[in-house]
Amino acid sequence: MPREFGRSDRVSSQIQKELALILQREVDDPRLGFITINEVVTSKDLAAAKIYFTVLNTDEPGKRNHVKWLNEMAPMIRHLLAKKMRLRHISELRFHYDDSFDTGMRVAELLSDLNKDTPSERDEHDKS
Repeated sequence: MPREFGRSDRVSSQIQKELALILQREVDDPRLGFITINEVVTSKDLAAAKIYFTVLNTDEPGKRNHVKWLNEMAPMIRHLLAKKMRLRHISELRFHYDDSFDTGMRVAELLSDLNKDTPSERDEHDKS
């Protein structure tokens, strides 16, 4: 019976937990805001890890800056991660901004605007 939760998935999950703690407690950089690690995707051979994150209350240039800063700090973060995890080799970290939350908020905003613009069925029944 094949495993439902493979090794790369388990390692990705552990990297996500450890990165969240490292960014919260050990990385002391005033440029970084409140960062949430949404997902970590590791390659099958665990050589590379794509880290998808979001930042609270930032504009578009700020998001690009966070990607740049985190990728610059990736070797130091990788070193801290290596101290926490019991692996022979630690994946190369590549940070990417996860815009799915922003897209979802935009869709919700458009839908609420659409509901405001169209008369409700209740108003139409009251007129007749």
